[in-house]
Amino acid sequence: MIGAPIQQGIPSAVSDALVNVGVPPAIAEPLGAAVVFVFVAVAVYLVGKLTLLPLVRRMLTRRNVDTHARQPLLKLTAGVVVFAAIAIAFGLAGFGNFLQSLATIAAAATLAIGFAMQDVLKNFVAGVFIYTDKPFRIGDWIEWDDNTGIVEDISLRVTRVRTFDNELLTVPNSLLTGGVIKNPVAKSQLRLKYTFGIGYDDDIDKATEIIIEEAEAHEQILEDPAPSVRLTELGDSSVGLTSRIWIDNPSRSDFVKTRGEYVQAVKERFDEADIDIPYPNRTVGGGLMLENMDGAVTATDD
Repeated sequence: MIGAPIQQGIPSAVSDALVNVGVPPAIAEPLGAAVVFVFVAVAVYLVGKLTLLPLVRRMLTRRNVDTHARQPLLKLTAGVVVFAAIAIAFGLAGFGNFLQSLATIAAAATLAIGFAMQDVLKNFVAGVFIYTDKPFRIGDWIEWDDNTGIVEDISLRVTRVRTFDNELLTVPNSLLTGGVIKNPVAKSQLRLKYTFGIGYDDDIDKATEIIIEEAEAHEQILEDPAPSVRLTELGDSSVGLTSRIWIDNPSRSDFVKTRGEYVQAVKERFDEADIDIPYPNRTVGGGLMLENMDGAVTATDD
C-alpha cells in the first residue's frame, strides 16, 4: 500500500530533522508526529475553507437556494472540512491505530446518542423536509392546529413563529411536518369569504348588488377574478349571502384590514337601503313551571 509508507515516512523525516538540530531522539519522535498533525490539519482546513466553501456557496446561489436554507448547509460543509482535516492529519502523523480506535468509539457514542436523542433527530429530519419541500418560508403567515402566526426563523430543529398577539412560539419541526399546515399566502392571490345575513323580507337582488358594488369599489379587491355572491343559507332569522372576493399579495394585516373595510362599507350601504341584518334568535333550554289560578302547577318543555 502507498499510504502506509507515506504515513510512516513523513513523521520520520520530521523527527530526523529535529534530531539533526539537537532535539533528543526520545522527544523528537512524538514531537515530529505532533508537528505533522498540526501542519496537515491546518493546511487541509485552509484549503477546504478557501476552495470547497466558496464552491458550495456559488452552487447554492446558482440554484437560488433560500438564505435561511443556505446558512445551515454552509455550516454543515464547514463541519465536513474540519472533520476531513482532523482525519487526514491523524493518518499522515502516524496515528492510524489511534484513529481506528477513535472511529470505533465515535460509532458507539453515535449509536448511544441516537437512542437518547430520537426527538432531536426526528426534528432534524423534519427540518430537512421543510427546506426541501418548502411548505412555507420566512415571512409567511401559517396556521396549524389552533395556532396562527408569522414565520420568523427556520432552523434544522425548530421553527420560530410570531403570533398576532406578539408572542414568540418555538415549534419543533416534527409538529409542522406531521400534521396539516395552512399557508394562506403561499400563492400570490387569496380568496376571502364573508356571509352577510339579511332579513327574509329584504330584497335579495338589491342586497347582492350592494355587496358586489362595494367589492368593486375597494382598491385592494381584485376585479379578476371577479367578486361573486351566492345565497348559501336559510337560517332561523336571516338569509345568508356569501361574498367571495380576491386580494393580491396577501398578508395577515392585508387580510384583516381589507375584510374589515369591506364589511363596514356593505353594512353602511345596507343601512342606507333599509336592508336589515337581523339579530340571531336565542333560545334557553330547560322547562318552565306555570301555576294556575287554583294553585295547580303545570310543567312545560321547550
